[in-house]
Amino acid sequence: MKKQNLLSGNSAINSHFAVILQQFVKLPHSVIYIFLFACLFIPKSATAIDITDQIHDPLNHPIGKPVNTRPIREQADRLLLLGRQQYADGSINKSINSGLQALNIYRSLGDKNSQGLTYDLLAGAYLQSGNIKGAEDAIRRRIGIARDNQDFQTQIFALNNLGTLLIQKGEPNAAGKTIADALVISRNIGDFAGQGLSLSNLCLIHTRLGNYQEAIQFGEAALEFRRKTNDMAGEINTLNNLGEAYLFANDYNNTISNYGRALNLARISLDLPNQLRAIDGLVKAHSAANRYERAFELLEKQFAIAKSTNDTREELKYLVTTGKLYEKIGNFAKAREFYQRALPLAKQLDDVRQEAELIYLIDELRNR
Repeated sequence: MKKQNLLSGNSAINSHFAVILQQFVKLPHSVIYIFLFACLFIPKSATAIDITDQIHDPLNHPIGKPVNTRPIREQADRLLLLGRQQYADGSINKSINSGLQALNIYRSLGDKNSQGLTYDLLAGAYLQSGNIKGAEDAIRRRIGIARDNQDFQTQIFALNNLGTLLIQKGEPNAAGKTIADALVISRNIGDFAGQGLSLSNLCLIHTRLGNYQEAIQFGEAALEFRRKTNDMAGEINTLNNLGEAYLFANDYNNTISNYGRALNLARISLDLPNQLRAIDGLVKAHSAANRYERAFELLEKQFAIAKSTNDTREELKYLVTTGKLYEKIGNFAKAREFYQRALPLAKQLDDVRQEAELIYLIDELRNR
């Protein structure tokens, strides 16, 4: 069964997730887009079948349980379903509260399978609320239950999710070891989706570690598995990962090739976060190769997306990047104009660091 995860698959969750993570770590925006997706913390095994079917599965209700436990179990089931609906509606704190109530009941019943489903919900909800510690604890507990049940597929995707959080916490070596464990399991059971995901994530992690050639090798291998499983969303993420690895390796032709393919596929699938990530990489590559006209064209595409989605953060990034590009080519008046346009947005977003940088840049260009 094909599963999804923070680092792959459905990009739709998400710029909201990206913004939350950026509040906790100062990593390049491109990293955040891949990890995204709070609801992807919930393995697809928990969503491919209606959750009601799962929590009422006979396997979750062992023979011999006293009849009088049924009302309390049904109460827990209702709480879990309510928590998932609250999560979908954006009522994250209520979702956490419902999930914790359900979890306490499932614990009292000794129902590990339903506890696992609840930890899936809590991991995503904690992440959406910005509680990284809570999300990590929920994922680790999910992994423990999957190991007890010898549920290898859930282990693969939960380990990748844990690796996601570890790299966000600035622990790339620990993240790499965690995801390497997921790769071993996926190879042992012949899970192509798990191999593609794990290899793609290792590409990203080795880029963070400065091992660019190793990153490229992992990324190229990941692409084969993404395509074998017809995973377009995963392929887009892997292409973006590869683009980044080639960019850091100063191989601009391959950078542009991979980011370009990612951008085309992201347009087809209406994946705006990955379109923006690909554009970011393409602007950097074309700028580094002194192809300024193309860089400006791409920036206008970024701006169009930002305006169409009312994304103030992306609009701010467009203005700052465009200003820096004008400054690079010596058009200081134009650069200062864009910095001045960006300053109110930085204030609006309460981005103190960006605001201070813009004030400095405007002052520096005052007499140039």
